[in-house]
Amino acid sequence: MQQNQAAILLLADGTVFKGSAIGKIGTTGGEIAFNTGMTGYQEVFTDPSYLGQLLIMTTSHIGNYGVHHDEIESASIKISGLITKKFSNGYSRVAAEGSLQELMEKNNTVGISDIDTRALVRHIRNKGAMNAIISSEILDVEILKEKLKEVPSMEGLELSSRVTTQEAYEVSNEKAQYKVALIDFGVKKNIIRCLVERGCHVKVFPMHTTKTELDAFDPDGYMLSNGPGDPSVMDQSIALVKEIVNDNKPVFGICLGHQILGLSQGLKTEKMFNGHRGINHPILNLKTGKGEITSQNHGFVISKESIALNPSIEVTHEHLNDHTVAGISIKDKPIFSVQYHPEASAGPHDSRYLFDNFIHNMQQYQAK
Repeated sequence: MQQNQAAILLLADGTVFKGSAIGKIGTTGGEIAFNTGMTGYQEVFTDPSYLGQLLIMTTSHIGNYGVHHDEIESASIKISGLITKKFSNGYSRVAAEGSLQELMEKNNTVGISDIDTRALVRHIRNKGAMNAIISSEILDVEILKEKLKEVPSMEGLELSSRVTTQEAYEVSNEKAQYKVALIDFGVKKNIIRCLVERGCHVKVFPMHTTKTELDAFDPDGYMLSNGPGDPSVMDQSIALVKEIVNDNKPVFGICLGHQILGLSQGLKTEKMFNGHRGINHPILNLKTGKGEITSQNHGFVISKESIALNPSIEVTHEHLNDHTVAGISIKDKPIFSVQYHPEASAGPHDSRYLFDNFIHNMQQYQAK
């Protein structure tokens, strides 16, 4: 890539930002979103939940500590494109294995830097989530406007089938005491790590697996993973989770898994004006009264109004910034879920206790 090669960011409302090309030279589109995290950019970019997103990183410098193979949440970069203020081709960390520029080129990831990300985020906060396009090969705004029309809306878009595993696989250790069937809607590696280090034998199943295949594994509990896209159009997954719930075994859902659990019980989900993305989101545990600082990444949320119509659902956690639903449980069943990321890679570990709660539920199930 030539140094300081020009690039353009065009938003669906016609707003244009001009900057410098980073990553692969090309054109990419998606829904524009922003992450407020100050660290963990490699983990963020490889999180499958970000599929289809053009991501603004609000911290000023990106790329300055390079990349490392231990800091991935999936096998490749999943964001559709990167938007940042200052981008570093060099890196200062001794342990780094390469530059972010090299990783972006390897993963065909297009990006733009040297723009006013503060102004851009303020614009999106006021106007809401929308589609956008980045190009470092086409600088004609009129041509980009036509290409932007081809970018699908995130609302009504199913994306998990593009990131789920194609075949089941198992991760375990010698001291495993519990068998967990993990439904992969776009799982982060650290969810599996958090289960294995707590004595779980995890079998990761594709999202289109059948209940018969799950029964053959005979798990002690089910994990419903995170993932990208609109949960309301995932009819097959919703039906599968409804069957799982009817087993009365322990279930733990995270993010998209939380939303699908809610939909399986007749709740509704809705598109958020902006979504929550970052590693500093405040959550209140309504059962204990304790606060948690959490890692979040979602653009859909379970509707409060639909919960009010379902007496079997209890709201367990609430987002303190906007009072959206952040956690639910099914009354009289060992089944719960949260909208945020307790595995938090990157992010605080305040919510790791939720994995311990899941283990406790499986202990109780085994004791029966």
